Amino acid sequence: MYHYVRDLEPHPRLRALRTEDFEGQLEYVLRHHTPCSAADVVAASRGLATLPANACHLSFDDGFLDHFLTVFPRLEARGIPASFYPPARAVVERAMLDVHRVQFVLAAVEDPSGLAAEVFELVGRWRAEVPIPSDRELFHTYGRPNRWDPAEVIFVKRVLQRGLPEAVRSAVAAELFARHVAADEAAFASQLYVDLEQLRTMDRHGFEIGGHGYAHRWLEGGPFQEQAEEIDRTVSFLATVRGEPPRDWLMAYPFGSYDGTTLSILEGAGCALGLTTRVGLVEDLAAPLELARIDANDVPRSPDSPPSRWTMAAVGDERSTSSGG
Repeated sequence: MYHYVRDLEPHPRLRALRTEDFEGQLEYVLRHHTPCSAADVVAASRGLATLPANACHLSFDDGFLDHFLTVFPRLEARGIPASFYPPARAVVERAMLDVHRVQFVLAAVEDPSGLAAEVFELVGRWRAEVPIPSDRELFHTYGRPNRWDPAEVIFVKRVLQRGLPEAVRSAVAAELFARHVAADEAAFASQLYVDLEQLRTMDRHGFEIGGHGYAHRWLEGGPFQEQAEEIDRTVSFLATVRGEPPRDWLMAYPFGSYDGTTLSILEGAGCALGLTTRVGLVEDLAAPLELARIDANDVPRSPDSPPSRWTMAAVGDERSTSSGG
């Protein structure tokens, strides 16, 4: 599971995988594993093929320009198949998504722990119009550290992912982005995300373009109609990329968020595989819409590293990875 793959300037604190480390991982994969395509996994999930014991599949979330400029040529040069999961709104509307606004804000400030106070300030402007819990309640609910980040950073991420009404979240994230990153969001977005023609080029070269929602929304717990609309718009976007309605398409859940309603809608929409952010190896394909993945930060970065099963049982379920959503 990859997100940003880039050299870090001009954002040295961005949680990204450096290009040279990515190249080392590709050589490690070729030495110790057998890369397989999304179509191979779909066929195996239906009992129509058998994957090798050391099979692996590379997946890239969030539709970054990194994936076209840095990842695509390196994969093609080595003959490694992979799948890519762009949120449709970022591509179609060339608009910054809240999740990425927040990531660049966190990367822009030297001490991100101070951002919690800014969030409280901006949220306070909405309390007369929208019911919002107190600052103390918000931090108690969403300020829980994980292995990557302290409580203050996790609070900023979580409260602006789903802890506030959507209009409030978006307004706060946009203000923080303008304060700390860039005033011209449209120009920034044009340099951050792939465009439609780039996705079509990757598709023509045999790389799988899958769904990652329309607006990168949290799906779990959402009403049926809202989830159905988000997935319908995802399918329409994939049809635009491919030039025909998608068949046996793939979905990477934004934030790793899904529930039984999501799975039911996806089954009806012809989705063949669903990629979660649950950390672990795929031991079997009995639940093809709920496949675990390994975070790219846990993959060895040198071909000379010893073989690893990447057994992550002690890590647990962490939906917000170090390099993206």
